[in-house]
Amino acid sequence: MTTTAPLRPASLRIAIAGLGTVGAGVIRLLDTNAALIAARAGRPVEVVAVAARDRGKDRGVDIARFAWEDDMTALARREDVDVVVELVGGSDGPALALSRAALSAGKGLVTANKAMIAHHGLELAEIAEASNAPLKFEAAVAGGIPVIKGLREGTSANALTKVYGILNGTCNYILSEMEATGADFADVLAEAQRLGFAEADPAFDVEGVDAAHKLAILASIGFGTRVDFAGVRVSGITRVRAADIAQADALGFVIRLIGEADVEETPAGPRLLQRVRPCLVAKGHPLSAVDGPTNAVVAEGNFSGRLLFQGAGAGDGPTASAVAADLIDIARDEVGAPFSIPCAQLAAMPPAEPGDRTERTYLRFMVKDRPGVLAEITAAMRDGDVSIESLIQQGRSHGGGEVMVAMVTHEGPERCVARALALLEGSDSLAGDAALGAL
Repeated sequence: MTTTAPLRPASLRIAIAGLGTVGAGVIRLLDTNAALIAARAGRPVEVVAVAARDRGKDRGVDIARFAWEDDMTALARREDVDVVVELVGGSDGPALALSRAALSAGKGLVTANKAMIAHHGLELAEIAEASNAPLKFEAAVAGGIPVIKGLREGTSANALTKVYGILNGTCNYILSEMEATGADFADVLAEAQRLGFAEADPAFDVEGVDAAHKLAILASIGFGTRVDFAGVRVSGITRVRAADIAQADALGFVIRLIGEADVEETPAGPRLLQRVRPCLVAKGHPLSAVDGPTNAVVAEGNFSGRLLFQGAGAGDGPTASAVAADLIDIARDEVGAPFSIPCAQLAAMPPAEPGDRTERTYLRFMVKDRPGVLAEITAAMRDGDVSIESLIQQGRSHGGGEVMVAMVTHEGPERCVARALALLEGSDSLAGDAALGAL
């Protein structure tokens, strides 16, 4: 007895939840490139239904031709929908409810929601596997850059040794503007908000959380581990000063917010290091030239060598492009495991402790201008077993009561720097400090 595969619909029928900048951009892209997409997908990709908060809002695209659902979870119950595109945002709430419903109903899910994937990606992948439904999230990391596809497919024959990069365009814009203008953080942030590169509440970006979400997703795909956002060590850019930028420049570096992940082999088994922090990047490194609201990801494979993915990390066009690329893959029936390998094979890897890793470290202290302060700092370095390569103490700024002391350590264990900084905690001589590793 022979069996035949069920006929698939002539077109890939999609529903879109969320009609903000990206949602409208997806509709515009599908309209503009309809013939090209149909040719490359092997069939048309057709929007049949939409849902959003405000039905009457002018979005610059015609939505009257689509069915409207006031309750977005109803999109998952529609028999004329093959794939739900979730562009609502938020790690929980309506976005998660819709995603669970769509995958449980056997419908494909395409999302740009990095927070949801970082927090609930494994659960959604398990539902997708059980329902034999595709789950795709290229747009969740680095906008239009095909980095997830690059890691999942392009490096699939490689054992990756490291994945790292510039994962937040807002922070990169701020740091590169500080570098170009000499202005301090607060002034550049205000300008970034005026230009629309930073949100009114920028904490999610400047504290490193957005980059941490993306890093957790990349680490899972790159190293075959369960998504572990809680295991990411996060430090943002709010303590970086214009003086730090200038000192880095004098030393041959730029400062960038870097997300990095790798696997460390220990006697107790492999451990996953994930951290987001400002770093000194040597001017000859590929990431040093990445400026403005741009993202860039480096993957190092044992056979591929170093690969660089770079481009626009946000915006309606790049993000819509990534969403449409996922839809084309689904239309072609090119669907693999969401995190590169089946969920049951994803390793639950404990977080690595970076203390024994060796690197040079840039340290900056704002101190009260009085005798004995420098001796206090150097004594803490001595007792922490930190070797100082160079040290600069600036004179008092006009009208100020604090001076800056900056130093670069010789290469040594990170735990030694941490110990020295702990010895200085609570000192009434210090008004603030910053520690930046070197990439």
